[in-house]
Amino acid sequence: MIQAVSQKVSFDQFIEWYPENSEHRYELREGVIVEMPKPRGKHSEIAGFLNSLLFVEVTRLKLPYFLPRESIVRSPDGESGYEPDVIVLDRSAIVS
Repeated sequence: MIQAVSQKVSFDQFIEWYPENSEHRYELREGVIVEMPKPRGKHSEIAGFLNSLLFVEVTRLKLPYFLPRESIVRSPDGESGYEPDVIVLDRSAIVS
């Protein structure tokens, strides 16, 4: 992991800063932006497998959930933001 920015930033500043179409992945850890490696190899294979299984179940059960390919989840304290490899979101609970 490589630290991308040394000064502390808020979650909103992080989202505003986040580059679109980047070859890199970033997370916010306690106010510090950190460059993260993209999943590859076995890690990527397992994440894809889990996503496909979850998608099938959500569709079969007609649940109001979706599995975004990319998302950033804010921590409860608002100091961090993470890009999970697998996530199931309730459409009604999404804050834009």
